[in-house]
Formats: sequence, structure tokens, C-alpha cells
Amino acid sequence: MRVLLAGLCTVDQVQRVAEIPAPGEKVRSLSMDVAAGGPATNAAVTVAALGAEATLLTVAGAHPLAALARADLDAHGVDLVDLDPGQPDPPAISAVVVRESDGERTVVSRNAHASSRSVLSMRSLHAQLPRLEDEMPRCVLLDGHHPEIALHLARWARERKVPVVLDAGSWKPVFGELLPLVDIAACSSLYRGDDPRAYGVPVVITTAGPEPVRWTTADGSGAVPVPVTQARDTLGAGDVWHGAFAYAVARGVEGLQAWIGFANEVAAERVRHEGPRSWTASVAKMGEGLP
Repeated sequence: MRVLLAGLCTVDQVQRVAEIPAPGEKVRSLSMDVAAGGPATNAAVTVAALGAEATLLTVAGAHPLAALARADLDAHGVDLVDLDPGQPDPPAISAVVVRESDGERTVVSRNAHASSRSVLSMRSLHAQLPRLEDEMPRCVLLDGHHPEIALHLARWARERKVPVVLDAGSWKPVFGELLPLVDIAACSSLYRGDDPRAYGVPVVITTAGPEPVRWTTADGSGAVPVPVTQARDTLGAGDVWHGAFAYAVARGVEGLQAWIGFANEVAAERVRHEGPRSWTASVAKMGEGLP
């Protein structure tokens, strides 16, 4: 079973501290990690940890820092497809500070930069599609970064009746064209933009950290509670949720509320663990809980 993911790949430098420093203050970190990051990237790591094939389409490039992301993803079983391996610019870098007491994080980052080489990326994408059709994915997850790639994949999936899930953490200009091609829009509580239902999205979900996850369809609405847990590290928890949800959709059983409940459980397991990847071993068998 394969899940196809497309979007942002960053290099995350993560420092764990006793307290988040005030302006002008210097503090010594308790630990430091470097890992690949970004919504679609962390979701891909989750899919792979749960036991499915995770193919990530992104732009990493030729800069030496991109090798850090590649090594991390290779170690965690993600099939990384770099659509512009000759891109000379450094990848987006996120500076992350995680507070020891409650796992709360502060992130300074940049999104994927606009590239004059997007034509090359699209050519690479067209070259990859025949390979992807050899083992058709059961779900496509998009985060809206690299918009031309997201639009093309959404149309490709729609033609093949593959469900498309959108990680709508924040409004992006491409959403006006992308939302009509989406089957499920999973928004964060911080999402500020057009209502996906206005674009005909049949399922809209809203996550809100430890609060119940709300869902709306044409047939009704409801909420699924999130397990109570002591958070040790909240970095990427929303991305992990989206990856687990896409995995559940790809399994294609039980239905919407069960998919949400499964994603809630996996995200709760993630926040119990310190560090960007320490949780993967704990969720490795959670996929076996689905029929």
C-alpha cells in the first residue's frame, strides 16, 4: 500500500531548552537534533513508520544542507523523489526551540522559495508519473507548497479516483484552484482563509491541538476527542496527524470518525516523546490496529 505525498522539505535544527529565551538572552540547550521537516515530509515519515510505502515528491536540491534531509528520510524509509536535484540554493531551514517543561515549541522558518526552475520540476514530475502508476497510491496528501506540483498531482489523482487530502495549515494562494480538486481538507485551528466548503470540498476537518477534532460533511458534523497525554514535544504533531490520517484513508476501512480517531492516537503518541524522530519506533505497530 502506497501513499503519495507532495510538498515542503526543510532542514530543522531543533534545540531543547529549560525555558524559551527572552529577547537578548542567551541560554544553553539541553539537546540538539537535525532532521528533515515540513508538513508533507513529517507526514511521509509517519506513513513509513506505520508500515506503508511513503513516496515524497519535493524539491531538495544540490546544496550540501539538503544531504542532511536526504539522510534522515532514507533512514526512516521514505522514498524521496527530488524533482529538481540540481537546484543550487539551500533548502528552507527551520530554527526550532522546544521547552522542556511542556514540549511547547517556537519555530522560525521560511516556506519554499519561488524558483525560476519550476519548469524543470514539472518536467521531472511528468517523468515520474508512469512509475507512480505502476503501484497506484491509495491516497495523495498535499500541503500546498510547490503549488504547480500540487495542482498537477491533484488533477492526476482526481482522474484516477484516488482520494486527495489537503493539509490546510494556513491559506495559500493556490488554494483557490486546489480546493475544488480536494476530497478532504484538514485545517488547523489557526487556518484563516476561505471556507473549503465554498469550493465544494465534501469533508472538512479542523484540528486544535489537545482539543477535540471537528468534522463536517453534507450529512452532518461532529467531533472526535483527543487522548489525554503529557506532552513532551509538540514539534510536528500536526504533520504526524496528517500522515496518520492519510494512512488510515489509504487503508480504506471503518470511515471518517475512525480515521480521525486513529490519527488522534498517533499524534498523541508522537507528543509523548522528545526529539524529532524518537516517536517512530513507538508507532511502528499502530497501523496493525486497523482492520
